[in-house]
Amino acid sequence: MPQFLARITLAQFRSHRRTLLAFDGRPVTLWGPNGSGKTNVLEAVSLLSPGRGLRGAPADEMTRRPAGLGWKIVATLSSGETVETAAEPGRPRTVAIDGKPAPQAALGRLLRVLWLTPAMDRLWIEGAEGRRRFLDRIALSFRPSHAEAALAYDKAMRERNRLLRDGVADAAWHAALEAQMAAAGAALAAGRRHALQRIEDATAGAETAFPAATLALTGPEGAAQPETAAALAASLAEGRRRDMAAGRTLTGPHRADVAAVYTAKGTPAARCSTGEQKALLISLVLANARALAVDTGTPPLLLLDEVAAHLDASRRSALYDEIAALGAQALLTGTGPELFAGLAGRAQGLALAERAGESIIEEATPP
Repeated sequence: MPQFLARITLAQFRSHRRTLLAFDGRPVTLWGPNGSGKTNVLEAVSLLSPGRGLRGAPADEMTRRPAGLGWKIVATLSSGETVETAAEPGRPRTVAIDGKPAPQAALGRLLRVLWLTPAMDRLWIEGAEGRRRFLDRIALSFRPSHAEAALAYDKAMRERNRLLRDGVADAAWHAALEAQMAAAGAALAAGRRHALQRIEDATAGAETAFPAATLALTGPEGAAQPETAAALAASLAEGRRRDMAAGRTLTGPHRADVAAVYTAKGTPAARCSTGEQKALLISLVLANARALAVDTGTPPLLLLDEVAAHLDASRRSALYDEIAALGAQALLTGTGPELFAGLAGRAQGLALAERAGESIIEEATPP
């Protein structure tokens, strides 16, 4: 039986004072009016992976108001491991696995979690930062060590930027930091290239109702970026004078972008219709899930927030069929059970409501 999330408890987390949910590995549909706490459940589950979760929120923002006591999430996986993540007021969040403190990176080795939210719908028409985050989440799903490379690169770059802003011209100091950036940056670039290749492999020949996307890693305005450690170190050294004038590092993987093309039409994603852009995103998430199922032997957990409301009936049915074919545990949210009729008999169902500022589970029935 593939690994899945069997049980999760939310305590003082956003609108959930105390919510206990038990799952059996099938898809789970959560429906209810806006403000009933559906997305908050998905956010809590997303925190079982490294990072700030699907909203990218700081830890203090997640605590239930007005109490502000801090929050805790406790999850049990089907394989028996227990994961706890929590945050006290004013403190960063902590992680424990089977009662022992653990780094966030360790979460990526227990459970792979992918998500799609309405906030991502503008991914192809907004700035490059969101696309980098999107690609890095894909890379992280394949290689949990990707997060460690990103942290090492960011730390060294912050120190180099401080030297640049302060006008410090010590060549040895710069060279040491640039060597650290180059090593970590090369690992970042390699992780991104690997992710793109796995997505391409999983897309090729796949039977799917969603359009294929061709992805490419570029620099600002399509320019090529140095990717090997030697090339990146040389580029940083050559650019010191320019970077000092700018007060920041202008070359490196933190400047990368992702170009996406609707393969069948040869149309850049940014020029596609809103519906086509949404379909391309779903296609990429499904490709990511297929590749992970091959690589790890277990499909990832999918968090799909309000995805059904933006699809016509045929694509909605196709999405449900693809999730079922993957054997993936998926949590899907929507405003009413009618959105999930295509999952009848194949999913658990939970109806949420809000009462006096608190999320509650009204009923648990099939969709």
